[in-house]
Amino acid sequence: MSIDWINFTPFSALAGGVLIGLSAALFLLFEGRIAGISGIVGGLFQTRQPGNFAWRIAFVAGLILSPWLYLAFSQLPAVQVDASWGTLAVAGVLVGFGTRFGSGCTSGHGVCGLSRLSVRSLVATLTFMAAGFLTVFVVRHLLA
Repeated sequence: MSIDWINFTPFSALAGGVLIGLSAALFLLFEGRIAGISGIVGGLFQTRQPGNFAWRIAFVAGLILSPWLYLAFSQLPAVQVDASWGTLAVAGVLVGFGTRFGSGCTSGHGVCGLSRLSVRSLVATLTFMAAGFLTVFVVRHLLA
């Protein structure tokens, strides 16, 4: 394995990580909620919590609109997806199932849960990382 030094951007990655951590901490501090994307989006489809719809829409709108804001100041990086639409659809369903089964997603467990020293989040994060490593190994080395 080698590092692609031309596209290696440690400072922008560090800045992005700091911003994600800061926003998750501020969300927890001011709203008392975990910034887990699957829980926020899932809450949009629950009618039991009438006062939560506006902030959830604002959060999701921010996720959708932020690349457009970035585009106003810089060029978006090129994206290359080496998978068919069918593969992407199956992967999306599996990720959705996994987030419901694991009671959260990478942002909820990996960012927010680990920072709160949650054992459940540690187990969940180790599980989805291991599943990702195994999937890449199987797809790239055993099925290739």
